[in-house]
Amino acid sequence: MALDIVSYGRRGPSGTLRFGADQIAQIQRTVGRTPEVMVKVSGGGRDTGSVDAHLRYIGRHGKLPMETDEGLTLQGRGAAKEIMADWQLDLCRSQYKPKPAEGQKDTRAKLVHNIVLSMPAGTPATKVLAAARVFARENFALQYRYAMVLHTDQPHPHVHLVVKCEHEFEPSKRLYVRKDTLRQWREQFAALMREQGVAANATPRQVRGQIRRPHRDAIHHRLRALRAFGQLQSSERARRRPPKTSTFMRAKLNRVLQVLRSGGRTLDAGEAAMQGTRQEVVMDWRTTAEALQKQGEGDLAAQVERFLACMPVVQTDAQRMADRWREQAKSRALDRTTKEPSRQQTR
Repeated sequence: MALDIVSYGRRGPSGTLRFGADQIAQIQRTVGRTPEVMVKVSGGGRDTGSVDAHLRYIGRHGKLPMETDEGLTLQGRGAAKEIMADWQLDLCRSQYKPKPAEGQKDTRAKLVHNIVLSMPAGTPATKVLAAARVFARENFALQYRYAMVLHTDQPHPHVHLVVKCEHEFEPSKRLYVRKDTLRQWREQFAALMREQGVAANATPRQVRGQIRRPHRDAIHHRLRALRAFGQLQSSERARRRPPKTSTFMRAKLNRVLQVLRSGGRTLDAGEAAMQGTRQEVVMDWRTTAEALQKQGEGDLAAQVERFLACMPVVQTDAQRMADRWREQAKSRALDRTTKEPSRQQTR
């Protein structure tokens, strides 16, 4: 992985790398840690039942207004059915393929893509919705049907955008979302947020020194529920049933504990790849700093160097779990040590 900022620069006749005004602004936003936008595909229905369920979910079962590509606002329990009928999803042939057996991969084509456009906490929700409207219109209008809903029930305002995969006039022309597509969408959404007067940036997480991947939606929701349960008063916790733990995270923790108890040290095979990626990122940033220095942007070059110096140490999920487990083990041992004298005095 190479730093995109370097590749965007232009080399003059002498081969010297030079950055334009847009590239310099991108570097300033990144090293200044401007809030990052989030654009992700959170799944997509492969039959009308799953599409209906998702539309009802994002509309909070009729409580929230849903905006369509035709400029209509639909609300109420029948809104999801009305959208699906208008999109004629029942005519899409892919949904009539047999559903795979349990445990097998579902290879049926998607009827819709579920997309989330999100900004950090504190961003005005109305501006997120305004940028999302323009984003949807520029990418899908008159080609792919879509509907959107603004959610403000969490600290970070976000828009759920549901887009029909089948082209409106050419059924064989489907909407595919690839890695490059997501990168372009993030950059576009960040630019649209800046047009709304909101500081926003879009850079790969590795470029920012962020190693940890975001949890999948199901895991994220469960971890959030566990944290919320842990923050309750003890009397309130006693009255409530604790949320189920994530089977994925529990299995991962069990593997880490097995390695630690057996005296092993290798906790994650992906560490070497992550270290290699970090080295590439550091080299690219240093190339960027050198080019900026030669270009007369000494202050920005110094900011790049400080940004590099503050990058967190590369650490895998397994290593984080192992460190936390060791800290908890030390804490438990210390508690036992402090409690033992008081027990002896009691006797």
